[in-house]
Amino acid sequence: MRLVVPYPPGGSSDRAARLLAEALAPRLGVLVTVDNRVGAGGRLALQQLHRENTGQNVVVLANPATMLVAPLVFKDNGYDPDKDYVVLSQITRYAFGVAVGAGAQVRDFSHLHAWMLAHRDKLSAGIPATGSLPHFFALMLAEQLGLTLPVVGYRGSGPLLEDLMAGHVPMAIDTLDALEPLHKAGKLRVLAMSDDQRVPALPTVPTFKEAGLALSAQGWNALYAPAWLPAPRARRIADAVFQAMGDKALQARFTAADMVPVALSREQTVQMLAAYRAQWVPVVRRSGFQP
Repeated sequence: MRLVVPYPPGGSSDRAARLLAEALAPRLGVLVTVDNRVGAGGRLALQQLHRENTGQNVVVLANPATMLVAPLVFKDNGYDPDKDYVVLSQITRYAFGVAVGAGAQVRDFSHLHAWMLAHRDKLSAGIPATGSLPHFFALMLAEQLGLTLPVVGYRGSGPLLEDLMAGHVPMAIDTLDALEPLHKAGKLRVLAMSDDQRVPALPTVPTFKEAGLALSAQGWNALYAPAWLPAPRARRIADAVFQAMGDKALQARFTAADMVPVALSREQTVQMLAAYRAQWVPVVRRSGFQP
């Protein structure tokens, strides 16, 4: 079986796919190979895969950028997530954080909020890319705070966090895994994060709910099959993924690789996606973002 990853080797999606492939092989009784098919911000693999119809066992690791945002912002996306793919199982989730430089005077999120209210004309937040989930989470946060928050898009987390540490941007909003190493090194401070509860890797960082906001939001990675894959085969793969992700040893390997593992059945994943769309689609549409 091929497990297609729409991103280059070495990233979190690739790491997740390789750990899962190793665990699936004995459960399915077949060799599971990872196929990195890169292009168009992750959309190329999904554009190609649903047209292949080879009859072979193949699945793809996808996320909200490709399965939720892209269909909303691209006029000719090249695939319909609801018609061309069927979801199998969620395997990981990730949270977002708001960070300031180590030299910033604000010490916690309440101080940052007060500063934002007092400096509305100076507000901006750096994000790793326009059209990314941190971009739309920044808009979600601004709505909760009753503020307009201009965003400054960068070419990835590296340049963004370099500017944050240098004091060129007052705050940054990024995925927690990108912020964590520099927070632990004392080079920036994560003031709040978007998960429902504190994460073991950053036990001193409060959630936005603890900071007084009714705000919880995550990203995710989930396995999908092209719609042409026979339903019995798709079901067998989905069940194998659910069983694999429930294994404590595999969960420990995901955690050691700085990922938060999730074990959800196919039905539970469908429910998660429905709730996710209800939360995020209105934000993306209100943003008016166009690539």
